[in-house]
Formats: sequence, C-alpha cells, structure tokens
Amino acid sequence: MKYLSLLIICLLFSCAKKEDVLLPKSNISIVKYVQDHSPIYLFFKVDGKDTIADLNRKSAIISTNWIFNIDKRLPLKLVIPEVIKMQEKKRNEKMHQNEESENYYSYADSVGKNLAFLPFTKVFYKMDRPERGNFVVYFKKGKQQVFMGNQEIKISEILKQFYSIKFDRVPNLVFLFDKNMSYEEYIQYKILLQKDVTYNLDKLPVEFIF
Repeated sequence: MKYLSLLIICLLFSCAKKEDVLLPKSNISIVKYVQDHSPIYLFFKVDGKDTIADLNRKSAIISTNWIFNIDKRLPLKLVIPEVIKMQEKKRNEKMHQNEESENYYSYADSVGKNLAFLPFTKVFYKMDRPERGNFVVYFKKGKQQVFMGNQEIKISEILKQFYSIKFDRVPNLVFLFDKNMSYEEYIQYKILLQKDVTYNLDKLPVEFIF
C-alpha cells in the first residue's frame, strides 16, 4: 500500500452520519493493545480560511482508558488545548475516577498494518515558553533533529548530551514543541522519544507548546 492513512470511521449521535479521522503513521508500535477503553475524536474541519479542531467526546467514560483519535492534519496549537481540557476533566473527577486508567494517542503502524497506541497520561502540557533555568530541548517544525542550546542533535543523543554537561546545579529537562507543526509530526517525535529517551527518565518532563 503506497499510502497508509488509517481511517477511523465513527457513528456520531443517533444518526448515520460518518466522519473520518486521518491518523498519523509510524513504523513502530509502542503499545499494540488497550483494553477497557473509550474513544475521543478530534476532527479536521475547515470554515472558510480557518482550520477547526472539532472535538467529540460523547463516548468518553471517565473510569476507562481514553484513546485520542486525532486527525494528523491538525496543527499542534489547535490540538493541545483540547487535550488539556480532557486531561483536566479526567484528573479532576472524584466520584468515578480510576487511578489505573491511562490516556493514549492512536496512530497507524505502517509495517504491522495495525492500530497502535502511545501513552501520555503523565504528561502536563503548557501553552507557553519554559521559564529560565530549565534546560530546553526544542523540536522545530520540519526538522528531523532537535536543538539543545546551540547544537542540533539526533533525538537518540538527547540524554547522552544532557548528562555530558557539567552543571553547577542540574536543571529540569523540558521539551518545547513548535506550535505550528502538524499533529502527525508531533506524534512521530513522541514515538522516537518514547523509544530512545523518556523510558529512561524517572519523571516525564513537562511539555511546552509555543
């Protein structure tokens, strides 16, 4: 298949209207199966010259694992505010909260031809610049490598580079993503981070979108 763009077809409301979500794709499956889940959809829509992220959360049950099916064409600046709203809703729920439930992004594994999932439950997003004193890893739109200080390096070298620096006081390591990158590009970065970087960290860093 020359182009693998897995379509999530969902029935909305009580009618037979169908809408499509074009999922990001990767050649790596981080998580292959998620049980006891409910879906959340973020659709790509256009109104005149404006791009709109249309959220449908009607099937989201607080006590289950949440799978976010997000259209790859949406820019990150429209996606993350909706994700933050849903994260806060789940984190602030008291009556039906399930502390073992997780949040996942879905994407298409282009090799295994299956739906795959990327966990992000512990990530806290901020739509701002990191404060001074943090050590920033910058993910720029359209780049395959990342920026640390004045250097452009491979994602797989982030921790090696960080630990090679002799700090007077070790700063927090934080990730800054270009708000104008597509959601697909973001997920591709996140998959590589999960594979090569964040699994080695005791605490996932806060992610800044700016």
